[in-house]
Amino acid sequence: MTRADLAEQSVDLSDPRYYINREVSWLGFNERVLHEALDPRTPLLERLKFLAIYSSNLDEFFMVRISGVMEQAEAGVHPRTPDQTAPAKQLEIMRSHLVKEVALQHQTFEYELRPALTEHGIYLQNYRDLTQEQIFFLRDYFEKRIFPVLTPLSVDPSHPFPRMSNLSLNLAVRVADPETGLERFARVKVPSSLPRFVGMPEPLRTYQGEPCQWIGVPLEQVIAENLGYLFTGMAIVGHHLFRITRDADFPVLEDEADDLLLAIEKEISKRRLEGFVCRVEVESTMPEDLKAGLMGELKVGRDRVYEVDGLLNLSDLFFFLSLPLPELKDQPWAALVPPRLKPVVDLDGDDAKGYSEHPPNIFATLREGDILMHHPYESFTASVQEFITQAANDAKVLAIKMTLYRTSGDSPIVKALIAAAANRKQVVALVELKARFDEANNIEWAKKLEDAGVHVVYGIVGLKTHTKTTLVVREEGDEIRRYVHIGTGNYNPKTSKLYTDLGLLSCRDDLGADLTDLFNSLTGYSRQQAYRKLLVAPLTLRDRMEALIHREIDQAQSGGKGKIVAKMNSLVDARIIKLLYEASQAGVEIDLIVRGICCLRPGMTGVSDNIRVISVIGRFLEHSRIFCFHNDGQPEYYIGSADWMTRNLDRRVEAVVPIEDPGLNKELQMILDTLLADNRQAWEMDADGTFTQRRPQAGEEARGTHATMMAYTLKRDSLL
Repeated sequence: MTRADLAEQSVDLSDPRYYINREVSWLGFNERVLHEALDPRTPLLERLKFLAIYSSNLDEFFMVRISGVMEQAEAGVHPRTPDQTAPAKQLEIMRSHLVKEVALQHQTFEYELRPALTEHGIYLQNYRDLTQEQIFFLRDYFEKRIFPVLTPLSVDPSHPFPRMSNLSLNLAVRVADPETGLERFARVKVPSSLPRFVGMPEPLRTYQGEPCQWIGVPLEQVIAENLGYLFTGMAIVGHHLFRITRDADFPVLEDEADDLLLAIEKEISKRRLEGFVCRVEVESTMPEDLKAGLMGELKVGRDRVYEVDGLLNLSDLFFFLSLPLPELKDQPWAALVPPRLKPVVDLDGDDAKGYSEHPPNIFATLREGDILMHHPYESFTASVQEFITQAANDAKVLAIKMTLYRTSGDSPIVKALIAAAANRKQVVALVELKARFDEANNIEWAKKLEDAGVHVVYGIVGLKTHTKTTLVVREEGDEIRRYVHIGTGNYNPKTSKLYTDLGLLSCRDDLGADLTDLFNSLTGYSRQQAYRKLLVAPLTLRDRMEALIHREIDQAQSGGKGKIVAKMNSLVDARIIKLLYEASQAGVEIDLIVRGICCLRPGMTGVSDNIRVISVIGRFLEHSRIFCFHNDGQPEYYIGSADWMTRNLDRRVEAVVPIEDPGLNKELQMILDTLLADNRQAWEMDADGTFTQRRPQAGEEARGTHATMMAYTLKRDSLL
């Protein structure tokens, strides 16, 4: 079938029915996260973790996505999304979905997981079910640790309704004057600076007279049972917990901001208190008149109120992973050192063993060939972090340039850049101040870097710099050699233990030249128009990806084999989706591995018959992006920071790199094959947008991606 034939077909590939609404698709992703908490195959404390992740994800979704749709609906605008679902209809669909899902989440915790915890000696109790000695302890704890922190705020004609911070947990308290009988309303904020769950000291760690692993109560119950301390002489009529969520997506007019850092600092302070309330969670026992009063003061309708039967803010359940109960958690995993970066043994060492170990010279190692790292199976510390640390302390290194989108609060990467500046190297750090919810952390690091003499820049006006790249310039004899790292994940040693990501270390001349040009365009006024190898957004990435898909179409139409395998976090861009539909119609076989949002509908007759979509959810968060194009039996592989989303292709600085070493391509193909063969963590997408979890068939062994990759990494290490 030629392109002309495709064009003459009656199928209109722009028809909204061929596209899934982005927000609805995200809800499906978070539902798959929730399923990990429902799945009895998941270890108990890990099930609590997934409940917490579900809640944390949902908080951010309300703050950014739902709040945005609310603004569209109130303004009466109808953005031209491919699915053409009006904002008001989106809100209706999302609320209907969430009312059921949130109820399921809380029911799972209250009636399944909470009782299951007691079977292992973990008791999250109600205050009044404790022994007298335990209550005495909590009363003393309240007086000494909690009471001094609390500030009750009354509401009356002389005291307006208090401003409440985003995601704050609050007690709505009714008190009555015994002399007049007049009732008053007051608000008590549950301090986020104190632990959410108050556990008993070891002597009181008992249940029904028997020792237990942990026993305690939520912080809000300790406050609620001691409200008399706050309202002396008043009668406590009732108290009910509620929590608010505010719009937290703010615009920064970069071209009008004299100082971007100061402008974003100002907006961060607004975010906590000034965003409109987009959700109110209340205890289901809250009386209707009190609920109505809250709604009036917060200026929200009933469609923004979610009644909760049980504990509010289940994201705090992360606490229980700190308990020393390894049998209730995933088996621990310690990342292994990549084979070519194994420590070098020095037989003349000075220690008592007569030998010592130290990392190899990473620059000499790279001159022998590229290295591909797969985190968290392989160590971020022993590869990426070691690369930057060695560069910071190598006398031959002249300059280090890198992009920082998100990093940890105690970042060793940033400390290495500061050390490099102290060693009189030229250091450039592009710090993305607009990395949502990491702005404050990035501002702090930007200031520290500047104070240390690092040249800090904030990227290009109007674009987020999302690329994960480092360039090291080293003097070697009479020549200058450039070393690079290009990855799919952030320079964050903490998330590198939780996210699956890929990174390439190389000293290929063309990549070094490309990164030099890229950094010049980011830090100066260069208008780079082309790159040798890198696919760079917003300049060349979209055009090249579309050209690679067209090449597969041409191959299929000429009687050959067309095949695409692509792994990413999200697939949203309408142009790419439409092109994939065209490829499917031409006979190109397409396998998509999409963890989160997918607006494409697979398996539609005459449109996407040849497209399959799976999502893998499990122990690690699948974050790497891999793109494989068959290319008439000479497959080309790419990795990078960009998803197939319009923002990544058109509104962010991204870098995708071709992997040209045949051995490294075999590694990438093995990763893709493992994901596609998964029958434990994989979900298959249907044309209606729903997902069905794969299960091992009778007599078939479970093949979970993460377990398979850990076993593969261990086996390879044992053979070295």
